[in-house]
Amino acid sequence: MENIRLRALGPGDTEMIGLVAEWYNEEWNLPLQKTRENLLSVCSGESQFQAVLTVGGRPVATGGVYHHVGLCDRVPRFQQYRHWLAMVYTVPMFRKKGYGAHLCRYLQDLSKEKGIGALYLFTDSAERLYTRLGWDVMERLETGGRNLAVMHLALAGKPQERPVQHDIR
Repeated sequence: MENIRLRALGPGDTEMIGLVAEWYNEEWNLPLQKTRENLLSVCSGESQFQAVLTVGGRPVATGGVYHHVGLCDRVPRFQQYRHWLAMVYTVPMFRKKGYGAHLCRYLQDLSKEKGIGALYLFTDSAERLYTRLGWDVMERLETGGRNLAVMHLALAGKPQERPVQHDIR
C-alpha cells in the first residue's frame, strides 16, 4: 500500500471531523450535528479517540475507540466494558483493499500505547476481518433484527481478565 498515513484527530481538526460526520450520515443515517458534537468530544479525550487513514493525501477510512456504543443501551450488561472499537468506515470505492484492516491495527496499537488493556467491538458483517486481526468472539446475540458477534481483544503488555463467553440466540 503506497503513501498511506494514519493519525488520530484532535479537537482542532474540525474540517476532517465534519467529513467523518458526513460519511457516518451517508452510511448509517446518523444526524450530522449530533455526530459532529460526539466526534469533537471523542477527539478531545485521552482514552477515546478517532483516527483517519489517508492515501495520497485523500481521506479514505476512519474509525475510533469509544467509551460507549449503542449496543450498551440495548444490552446494558455491556456497559461494564469501557473501550469499544467502533464506527470503522471506508469510502466505498476503497473497500476490499486492506485499508480497514490497516486502520484497525493502528487503533489497536494506539490503544496499547495509551495503556488500554482490552478492546471490544460488535459486528454483523466483518467477523472474519476481526478474527484475522486477533479478536475472539465472546458472545453471539440477536438484537434489533441483527445477528451480532461481540468480540474481545486483549492488548499485549497489560494483563486483562478474560470476559465470560455467552451464546444467546
